[in-house]
Amino acid sequence: MKSTSRISSVSRRLALGAAAVLAATSASVAAADDGPGPFGVTALVGPTAESARVGALFSADQAGNLAGHHFCTASVVHSPRRDLIVTAAHCVDGDDAGGLVFVPGYRDGQAPYGVWKVAERYLPDGWAKGRDEDSDVAFAAVEERGGRQVEEVTGANRFVSGMATGATAVTVTGYPDSREVPVSCTNKPVAHSATQQRIDCPEFTGGTSGSPWVNGDHQVVGVLGGHEQGGSTADTSYSVVLGSEAGELYKDAVTG
Repeated sequence: MKSTSRISSVSRRLALGAAAVLAATSASVAAADDGPGPFGVTALVGPTAESARVGALFSADQAGNLAGHHFCTASVVHSPRRDLIVTAAHCVDGDDAGGLVFVPGYRDGQAPYGVWKVAERYLPDGWAKGRDEDSDVAFAAVEERGGRQVEEVTGANRFVSGMATGATAVTVTGYPDSREVPVSCTNKPVAHSATQQRIDCPEFTGGTSGSPWVNGDHQVVGVLGGHEQGGSTADTSYSVVLGSEAGELYKDAVTG
């Protein structure tokens, strides 16, 4: 399960930091269009137009004290109302009395693009009725801030369903809950089963559930979650295959 941290020891945290710094200084992460490598290398992510679309999820009661309290990842996807984010279903299915907030581009306790309150959540029937791991994807609409919608502020990737697994490499970006900056890795997904896909990227630990898998056309073709709620090891992560159920769920979220 990657929605809660499995990395509690200082040594593992230092290992992640060392691996990320090494990756960042030795070579750039490969583009998601199958450009030159390296593949399967996890690196720290700087503030860019692309990383602004990815953010961390917090309980609303932590909105005034963000540092160290994020628990999952989400990202902005295009919609007509420009208010939609996608994440893993297991990240947003709780009875949170105070609600949730989304902080795009979160970094070191700061919210450079604002704190956005989650208004509505959309979960597939397979998850809502039986927590089916093949349905571990969800959308949420966030409230406007200052008369603007989140997509107007951060931009958005496009959510697509029906893409063949491994048709191209993807870049996975997420927030380990032991770190205050996002990490990213590019590799080619492979099929785990007819309904699940997996990717080999090191050090995607607790907190990275909900991370988008984005191809070179800025399309979200996977969401970290699914099998074992994203994976039981830090080096292999999973996503449901985004098929007809995910496509219908997106339509429901778009129409409200």
